[in-house]
Amino acid sequence: MAIAETYSRGRNYLAEQPLGLLVAVVCVILLLDLVRKLLDGSLSALSLGIFVKEGLILGLELGLAGVGLSMTYSILGFANFAHGDYISTGAFAGWATTYVVAGFGALPLGDLVLVGVSGDATAGDVGVSVVSTPLAVVAGLVVAVGVAIVLSLVLDRVAYKPMRNQEGIALLIASIGVALALRYLLAFVFGTSAPGVTGGEVPGVTVPGIGIQINAHEATLAVCTVVLLAGVHVLLQYTKLGTAMRAMADNRDLARVTGIPTERVVRMTWIIGGGLTGAAGYLVTLETGTISFDFGWTLLLLIFAAVILGGIGSVYGAMFGGLVIGLASQVSLVWIPSDFTTAVAFAVMIVVLVVKPSGLFSGVTTT
Repeated sequence: MAIAETYSRGRNYLAEQPLGLLVAVVCVILLLDLVRKLLDGSLSALSLGIFVKEGLILGLELGLAGVGLSMTYSILGFANFAHGDYISTGAFAGWATTYVVAGFGALPLGDLVLVGVSGDATAGDVGVSVVSTPLAVVAGLVVAVGVAIVLSLVLDRVAYKPMRNQEGIALLIASIGVALALRYLLAFVFGTSAPGVTGGEVPGVTVPGIGIQINAHEATLAVCTVVLLAGVHVLLQYTKLGTAMRAMADNRDLARVTGIPTERVVRMTWIIGGGLTGAAGYLVTLETGTISFDFGWTLLLLIFAAVILGGIGSVYGAMFGGLVIGLASQVSLVWIPSDFTTAVAFAVMIVVLVVKPSGLFSGVTTT
């Protein structure tokens, strides 16, 4: 009876979700082909390891940046298209601070504030890294977090709070306007080039047996991201604020009736989400070594893919979705040119949503 019931359930699932079977078959074929490439030497274990490492790094970046976007959606109910430009703004503020601290007294202050866009404050002259200028990097990270928090609070008060009782589409359009204003303000101040910001030797360690090298900047990003995401988990699960945030995500009106200070929760949501966003912008720039006025906007497309794949509104979905998107886009280099990795990321998102429309973590929730 149990075998017959299991068979019947499987048959019904295949009848209702034929695409699920197709996806499973494709995954098995790709896995077998991957094994074949490793065995015949057309793909080395080192190359695959590098793809996986780069995918994990990208996934951590997307997960950290996506948590703030997901929190905003779950509490306030709108997709903040200015989120990418919060990332850029926090990054520029942080790196301007890093340059000022690292090069103070040795180079013109104005050139340092402009992060090497003009003058003599180039990456080679300042020589910023977590090894050679650790205090400057820490100061920059703190300022990036602080500026992103202040920016989030100010823009909420000026642009979003007066519209909070309107339809979500009004807030979405407002966020697009905010995004354009921030992006081109950065372009006006810092220019449209993409200068390098880190300089000098960046030491690393080699993973025994595989040969993959992890440098100090990648390790810093990984450690900071894991610590911050763990902090978000503790906040949501073990604090009164986390309970209030989860209650508002489930039913804002009911939360207000039961005495939860909703405006305070909204303000804390912007503070936490903004802080994570600023940290993400700074750490991404530290790892990549370059910065540009629109890098946050470019990253936003992948962030949205990660958040939607995980289940928009779910903090844990944003974390897991970031890792899935990062790994899929980088491991796909085994079969396709690098120009198509972004397309792969969105293809993975679309396939998952067709099979599971509500996302991997199913729904609007902060848990």
